[in-house]
Amino acid sequence: MITGIKGFNDILPVEVGVWQHIETTARRVFSRYGFSEIRIPILEKTELFARSIGDATDIVEKEMYSFVDKGENQVTMRPEGTASVMRAYIEHKLYALDSMAKLYYMGPMFRYERPQKGRYRQFHQIGAEVTGVNDPKIDAQVLTMLCHFFAELGLTEPRLQINSLGCPECRPRYREALKAFLKERLDRLCEDCQRRYETNPLRALDCKSAHCAEATADAPAMIDYLCAGCAEHFAATRGYLEQVGTEYSINSRMVRGLDYYTRTTFELVTGLLGAQSAVAAGGRYDGLIADLGGPAIPGIGFAMGVERVALLLKEREFVVSPDIYIAAMGEEAQSEAFRLMCALQRLGLAVEMDYDGKSLKSQMRRSDKLKARFTLIIGGDELAKRSAMLKAMESGHQEEVNLVPAAIALIVAR
Repeated sequence: MITGIKGFNDILPVEVGVWQHIETTARRVFSRYGFSEIRIPILEKTELFARSIGDATDIVEKEMYSFVDKGENQVTMRPEGTASVMRAYIEHKLYALDSMAKLYYMGPMFRYERPQKGRYRQFHQIGAEVTGVNDPKIDAQVLTMLCHFFAELGLTEPRLQINSLGCPECRPRYREALKAFLKERLDRLCEDCQRRYETNPLRALDCKSAHCAEATADAPAMIDYLCAGCAEHFAATRGYLEQVGTEYSINSRMVRGLDYYTRTTFELVTGLLGAQSAVAAGGRYDGLIADLGGPAIPGIGFAMGVERVALLLKEREFVVSPDIYIAAMGEEAQSEAFRLMCALQRLGLAVEMDYDGKSLKSQMRRSDKLKARFTLIIGGDELAKRSAMLKAMESGHQEEVNLVPAAIALIVAR
């Protein structure tokens, strides 16, 4: 028996209903805020992610699925979506149509890391990006939209946390202050944080190691080192969130694992999924488009892990049940059932039938198992009269109906 690859999961029919609900809700909510869908390729040039994410990040150093293809090109299966969306934005000159673009995407991403609850080597993200707006009102709108999306799903547990990572003007001063702080505690940090001390010291603040958390408990906070422009932007963002009633808290230890983030950064966190608590995260990336060869246009965006959102919805029922199950007895009745099923499906109803000539009792059990709203019972006597018995499964009410698809559809729609 050939089995699947570790960390690459099948999404089975019983689970797909939850995924479709998440995707449909995202499309509905995001479209209200003026976002349009973009579909990006799975395979990109490795250089794209090395330049955008950063050579010193865990993703580029240890997690990317990269290889040389038959054309001797160094390519990578996308580990995240923002870089690909910005590459498409630049390559197709979408900024020439309008520097402000609102785009969203959904699909699989790939990272080689230890599979754990809700995190796999092939995982799925839904993300959204806005370009061309510096005003903090857009920060507040993106955050409000994300919270609105979770509210539409009926989830109140994920809580919004925000921080500011400053800009190239003020972050170097903070970086040096943090390095000075960490230098006195290097021997207490984990091997990864010791290795990243020179290249990416901020990652020590969100390291999951208990030793690192303890060693950095009193670390200086970025928000205390913001320049006047970043401090004003962060204060205005908070003001707009409060103005529209979007609840948040400040997490001064929040950093992002990608180098391109600036100013506003955020996560939606929950205590329901263990230590890996973020279900959505993002922030500003005002220099990314220029770094990738485009014009100096700012951007902000987020991504959420669909697997982790699905875990929060796992107790909900999303299986689509048939409107009608046709129970037919005898070969002639089965032929008529097939004709009716196809006609009713063309009229927009979900219909199932028995194909194996099972007993009426077995067919009724099947209808119950599928949670059909109605069961249409056809036998020899019914065929002779060109009628059938239609049973409402929840109430048990039965009525005789003509074997006319449009008439049956009208009764079901009542």
